[in-house]
Amino acid sequence: MKKIGQGFYWQDLNVGDKFETWGRTVLESDICTFINLMGLHEVVFSDREFLKNDSVIKQPFAPGALVYSMAEGLLLPAIQGTGMAFLNMELDIKRPCFAGDTIHVEFEIRDIRPTSKGNRGLVRAYNEVINQDGEVVLTYTPLRMVKGRPEAD
Repeated sequence: MKKIGQGFYWQDLNVGDKFETWGRTVLESDICTFINLMGLHEVVFSDREFLKNDSVIKQPFAPGALVYSMAEGLLLPAIQGTGMAFLNMELDIKRPCFAGDTIHVEFEIRDIRPTSKGNRGLVRAYNEVINQDGEVVLTYTPLRMVKGRPEAD
């Protein structure tokens, strides 16, 4: 029986495949929770007077690590039950993501190859996190180990 929300098997992907996730609004409460959880008590995240008077960025914004984490959450349906390992990535933050921005991820499969053993493959994607205005907030290139179809065992 197939499960709803099952991720892709590596054999079901092709280089050049493109996908888009649903969106998610980054709330100020998300930012506060994340900075408290991570201990990121920098004044740019925790002092509104500093933002107004001394910062180049004048409104509450999310740490890049939070935006990346939210992007991974949006991508979960693509790897649910099939993702085995996150192996590597390059990450580039392009612009601030502000409280109230709604982000989604557009990703393209860039490389696929079987591993040397087992029924699994390595899949490299290029992910763009995009805000409601169509601006790219950050990009990253995850390399994941992904399960193969059960019948391929």
